Amino acid sequence: MRINLPTALTLGRVAIIPVVLGLFYVDWQHARQASAVLFVVAAFTDWLDGWLARRWNQTSNFGAFLDPVADKLLVAVALVMLLRDHSTGLMGVLVAVIIGREITISALREWLAEMGERKRVAVGMLGKIKTAFQMTAISLMLWKLPVGPIPVYELGYGLLFGAAALTLWSMAVYMKAAWPLMRDELQRPA
Repeated sequence: MRINLPTALTLGRVAIIPVVLGLFYVDWQHARQASAVLFVVAAFTDWLDGWLARRWNQTSNFGAFLDPVADKLLVAVALVMLLRDHSTGLMGVLVAVIIGREITISALREWLAEMGERKRVAVGMLGKIKTAFQMTAISLMLWKLPVGPIPVYELGYGLLFGAAALTLWSMAVYMKAAWPLMRDELQRPA
């Protein structure tokens, strides 16, 4: 199998996760900020690889599978790191909501794909806005240090609430779209 540039960018996003993780925990000056910068670079590749794949007509089944996996891994690892750093019940709820939604929707998409109905839960604008909120919130929280008078961590934490709300809203939209098939499946005799 030949790997095109969009797929290489996606693989790079997966490969950068342990580096983000390591920098977050290492006791070096500005290592945490370096972790945040790498997270931003990885988040940018999430947009770039899809754009390039569509523009250059280099979409593939492997790329379509790997891209959301890379995105979910990056977000989940970063959220768990942040939860360990800020282990409150409220932060735990936000992390559980976001990661739980990602697992639920991924499973729903796989089930629908088996039925030939994956288009029912294709990524829409709401999902893209949710991702933008998530990536921005996580980036700011990873950075942590204030930038002048701007309380970066607190701003990110506030955006994480918005991301969690958008997460629940988008999950409801996807579940509503899939509900007719789910209802039919539930009514089918065993």
